[in-house]
Amino acid sequence: MKIIVSYCFKWFFCKSSRIGARPAATLVTPLLGSLLGALLLPALASAQAARSYPERPVKVYIGFATGGLPDTVGRLVQQKLADKWGQAVVMENRPGAGGIPAAELTAKSPADGYTLHISDSSVISINPYVYPKVPYSAKNFEAVSIVARSSLFLAANSKVEASSLRELIALAKAKPGQLSYGSSGVGTLHHLGMEALKMAFGLDMVHVPYKGTGQSVPAMIGGQVGLVYSAYPSLAAYVKDGRVRLLAANSRTRSSFAPEVPTVAELGAPGYDFAPTIGYFAPAGTPRDIINKVSAAMAEVVRQPDVVQRFAGLGIEPVGSTPEEQAEQWRSDAERFSRVIKQAGVRAE
Repeated sequence: MKIIVSYCFKWFFCKSSRIGARPAATLVTPLLGSLLGALLLPALASAQAARSYPERPVKVYIGFATGGLPDTVGRLVQQKLADKWGQAVVMENRPGAGGIPAAELTAKSPADGYTLHISDSSVISINPYVYPKVPYSAKNFEAVSIVARSSLFLAANSKVEASSLRELIALAKAKPGQLSYGSSGVGTLHHLGMEALKMAFGLDMVHVPYKGTGQSVPAMIGGQVGLVYSAYPSLAAYVKDGRVRLLAANSRTRSSFAPEVPTVAELGAPGYDFAPTIGYFAPAGTPRDIINKVSAAMAEVVRQPDVVQRFAGLGIEPVGSTPEEQAEQWRSDAERFSRVIKQAGVRAE
């Protein structure tokens, strides 16, 4: 824009010196008209595109398999957005490599609002620090909205001789290297949360990575590992029948789904927060008017009573943030998670 303005003024003064006596107004009027047109047309076009958006189906990439937390949230939001917009919202699962292929597809898609991505914050705030080569960065995306948040609970098999986090800490210190914990994979929030717990309290426990909580939770129930971090719905039945104890929540504040369970932060690790946030983002350069329209629609959708009720049954809390709030969450997560990754030496194979 500065180049355009500079060029126009140079052209004007050059013409003025050649024409001499012609009134300046006869030159200024068409010049200003051209300049204003150059400045305003892109903004007007963006506003018009936002008013008519969406005019065709919207694709949503997801880098995880069906059934996980991002997929579950996405499919609830998907139908509500389709109803609101009168256009199909199509979810496309591209699982693998921590969600990197799906994120790369999103980054390389046209920045027109018709390609979105749903994920937890790991795609942007963890992957670049865990994997040796990641073909994107946060700069390749526009934040849209955090739509949901879900606490993970530190769960112990009932045979582990600890009924609280304090007792677990004492047990782990008395038996260094003898307790094991499962995770949904190297570099996941389930893994990093436990590594941060170990660092906070000086513990020595063995990590056993699995391919998702669909494997790690049954392994904990069966006694192959003693501990896991997992969402409340996957643990509730086992807590009820006494096979599992909930020792702590990994969020900043206590979860409304199990308010009797204290957080790790309040038990001696200030600032500890590894609760997943689920959000949408878009390719960099997507018009701001469209970003704002999509963000507002998502905030409206996740606050609808039936969506809130469905989320509650799944241990999910609706959010509906602004793009700016999501971008700040990315920054905060990256700072906190990368510190744990570096100190624990976490690297993906």
